[in-house]
Amino acid sequence: MIKIWAKCLVGDHIKKDMIYETLDHYNPETLFHHITAICNELDIPTPVILKNHVDNFDKFNHAIFLKRDFVESIDFDKLVLEHVITK
Repeated sequence: MIKIWAKCLVGDHIKKDMIYETLDHYNPETLFHHITAICNELDIPTPVILKNHVDNFDKFNHAIFLKRDFVESIDFDKLVLEHVITK
């Protein structure tokens, strides 16, 4: 099961957030599909996903997308994705 907390931040304040859950097992190759689903749910553009985003999500359980990672204009400063680990 994958659980990701997605937050759109303006400064340090949360503008939008959601918890994304799916029964799929996490796989770095499928991260793009999960991010696309999250962005569709939040009604925001999908960012350009680079290797460092995937590596940070794998190693540190979070990925940060800044304005420069989006092709379209956005009304927030950054998108933060945190892998929620449940025990």
